[in-house]
Amino acid sequence: MGQHPHSFQKKVRITVRAKYWLYLPPGYRQGKAKWPLILFLHGAGERGDDLSQVAIHGPPKLVAKKGQALPFVIVSPQCPKDEWWNNKLQTATLESLLDDVVSRYRIDTRRIYITGLSMGGFGTWTLAAAHPDQFAAIAPICGGGNPADAARIAHLPAWVFHGAKDEAVPLSRSQEMVKALRKAGGKPKFTVYPDAGHDSWTAAYSNPALYQWFLQHSRAPKKRP
Repeated sequence: MGQHPHSFQKKVRITVRAKYWLYLPPGYRQGKAKWPLILFLHGAGERGDDLSQVAIHGPPKLVAKKGQALPFVIVSPQCPKDEWWNNKLQTATLESLLDDVVSRYRIDTRRIYITGLSMGGFGTWTLAAAHPDQFAAIAPICGGGNPADAARIAHLPAWVFHGAKDEAVPLSRSQEMVKALRKAGGKPKFTVYPDAGHDSWTAAYSNPALYQWFLQHSRAPKKRP
């Protein structure tokens, strides 16, 4: 009789699914070389089940509508309607999607990068904090994260972008993350576009220096026990 402490444990399996664009760079079909990968996370306005919406911004737009050739495998998934990249279900979905792509394609796992805009910027911070040793560099654009995560990701090269006149996601959301990273010993790059509002992503993704910067970074090989 009475109240007594107990514990509970159960393994739960869930099914995750996602639609996504996959870009293979010129030369992928030739040879056996492994390629760097960019995971791109779109904003809230592109959620739903119309995959064409994902290609209206960022890297999938550059390769589809601008005809640019980028030296990466690019994975651009779509978040379901009313969901958010930084919730647990979508984080699990992105984790599984990356695992699947890496198993199917020739990916250099030491050069996996993540970037996203607005909601995708928040998702970039969240996924990086959840898997700080999976990514070689991150580039969150007009997003925000949890400053308490800074110590986990301070070692990660980060290039943060934001518009000074952003009324949807205040500049302060990026500023606080940059400040926290620097306090934790990180050395993030921070670009503020003084005349940009929420759309700071057009300038950021149109800058060739961003892709050159990605390629400068790779994860250190894991130490053998």
